[in-house]
Amino acid sequence: MMLRILNNHPQVMVLNELHFFEQLWSPDDEGKAISKETAIQLASKLLLTQRVGYMTHDQDHTKFYEEATLLVNEINKDPLFAEDVFTFFCNREAALHGKPIVCEKTPQNIFYLKEIFGLYPNSKVINMVRDPRGILLSQKNKWQRRKLGGHYMTQKEAFRLRINYHPLTLSKLWNAAVNAALKFNNDPRVLSIRFEDLLNDPQLTLQKICKHIEVDFDVNMLNITQESSSIEKDSKQIGFKKERADNWRLGGLNITERWICQNTCRENMLKYNYQPESISPNILLLLYYYISFPVKITLALLMNLNRMKNIFETLKRRMN
Repeated sequence: MMLRILNNHPQVMVLNELHFFEQLWSPDDEGKAISKETAIQLASKLLLTQRVGYMTHDQDHTKFYEEATLLVNEINKDPLFAEDVFTFFCNREAALHGKPIVCEKTPQNIFYLKEIFGLYPNSKVINMVRDPRGILLSQKNKWQRRKLGGHYMTQKEAFRLRINYHPLTLSKLWNAAVNAALKFNNDPRVLSIRFEDLLNDPQLTLQKICKHIEVDFDVNMLNITQESSSIEKDSKQIGFKKERADNWRLGGLNITERWICQNTCRENMLKYNYQPESISPNILLLLYYYISFPVKITLALLMNLNRMKNIFETLKRRMN
């Protein structure tokens, strides 16, 4: 949603989720020189994700080798670092669209704020927080995007997303993401907003965002299509659907999933004024979720190995 909102601003170019931090770069890579060939390979992968997509059938980045070579030659720097390639790529894409501000919105970036601010001390961060029960509902059904308009998604990707879902895993990841952002709670470069506030009063919330990134509010930011939902088909209807803020209340999550989420996330939920329900779990279902947790998290880890450049670094940040 934020991609479509900010891309409607005349000054902002929002890139696809590039997954540079964590998948293509780890903190150990900072300041390490790379060869020209490695730089070209990196640039071609970034070009593929930006031009074709991250979950598509076509993942042959070599088709962008020629453009990647030109890009690396334009950098004209020796020694060359991976972060140089990423920075130049982002700025180049924004320039190609005639926009002075570039935005990269991979959710996992929240775990790398220290490194991001180290590389880009003048950057601004918009931290979107959502009720974890809404996150659970979204992630539980995300694998069905292929049927709802996400025709780009492969069957393998849909299977991976289905394997990834477990109420305890997602609840712990939500806590980890919130805790990572809270470390920068007093940093003026970080603005935290609630997804629900954006839906309920989009203009006021977007005015706050524009003030934070130091651009004027543009009314065209409100004119977004209703796409990318995991529970509704894509629609060309313009505007915000307020009911999506509490769609987890309408079904899709059983009472035990909601209880696990609240029991795991209660402290951080209250910090963002998300009120827990007064509910009790189904004991048999609760037992099933806890017994299945080690199996599901192991399968999810195996399905996501190729998305982590440094598995130990990734797990350390996600388990924080």
